[in-house]
Amino acid sequence: MLNNIQGNFQNITLNLLRIVSGFLFMPHGAQKLFGLFGGFGGKPGATAPLFSLMGFAGVLEFFGGLAILFGVFTRPVAFILSGQMAVAYFTAHIPMGFWPLLNHGELAALYSFIFLFLAAVGGGNFSIDGLLKKKKVE
Repeated sequence: MLNNIQGNFQNITLNLLRIVSGFLFMPHGAQKLFGLFGGFGGKPGATAPLFSLMGFAGVLEFFGGLAILFGVFTRPVAFILSGQMAVAYFTAHIPMGFWPLLNHGELAALYSFIFLFLAAVGGGNFSIDGLLKKKKVE
């Protein structure tokens, strides 16, 4: 019985981690692509040039976050996003110092590891991936 409760709790928390991470990640892309949430670079309505590294990051963040939110292609998308966040950390934050608290890189580092975890375990049973897997078994 305890194993059953523990298994259910793990399923629920995995799905919540995926959903909340995708939901919180998408606005970073919306800010770059659509000028929402204060706009790109803190300028209201400003967007990143689409064919730039920041524009590409915005595409990954918005559409990748959307894919994570719904749990579609979770493993490959999470792997790509984990790499993106690692690159962001090492290119934008490490030059400002080693400690994430001081270089403002906690969010990039945390997202990188959350997405790496999702790439390893998948999106859970309450995801499009999980529903497709369930249909395939039936």
